[in-house]
Amino acid sequence: MTNPRNAEAATLRTNPRTMPRERRAMGDGPDQGRLLTTKIGLRIPAGMTFEDWEHAGRQLSGILDSSSWWLGDWLVYGKDHYTDRYQRGIRAVGLRYQTLRNYAWVSRRFEFSRRRAALSFQHHAELTSLPVDDQEAWLDRAEQMKWSTKQLRTALRASREGEAGREKRTEAKERLAVPHAHVTWWHEAAARAGIDFEQWVLTTLDKAAERVLGEHGHPEIDTAAESPPRGRSGLSPAGAG
Repeated sequence: MTNPRNAEAATLRTNPRTMPRERRAMGDGPDQGRLLTTKIGLRIPAGMTFEDWEHAGRQLSGILDSSSWWLGDWLVYGKDHYTDRYQRGIRAVGLRYQTLRNYAWVSRRFEFSRRRAALSFQHHAELTSLPVDDQEAWLDRAEQMKWSTKQLRTALRASREGEAGREKRTEAKERLAVPHAHVTWWHEAAARAGIDFEQWVLTTLDKAAERVLGEHGHPEIDTAAESPPRGRSGLSPAGAG
């Protein structure tokens, strides 16, 4: 609410239930019992109780967090509606463009209906790179567990490290240790045949399997053959890391 005596000031009400009875009765001014915010600081009424001070801190923290959403939504609207002029508006605000871009990125990634009031802007920012379903799952978890931003970040890191470890274990199982002399020999054979080494190995092994099993092609193998190569051979000389 704007203070009529100062166009650049605003007030934050303290909790009237915690105000001393005699101060409520005095009523010696419109700002009695209120914090007054200005561009250069915060005016705190004399005799403020601890409960009022704590309540004001929560209000200020909420305003700071909400302002990130506000500025993000403001920039998104400007870019969508004033593509040729929004840069001028950014300069008028006086904030760094990169800061505003970060806010706008989070705002775009989370539609208004998906934002959780119980979680901070930064909670949402930690999840911007994830698919929507994963975002929702992590938001649910953070809300239920009442995680701080740091706790959410730690849980995300642990999850990613766990996935990376599983991928490494899977890759290790797919690798085949081969004596170096054999690999060199096979490379030479593939070069003389004029085909890619991996393709030569796959073709040679498939033909050997057909001779033993008496089958011509395997549906899963045929499907995999249609996929692009992974760019790395599963074969490695024995003793290689």
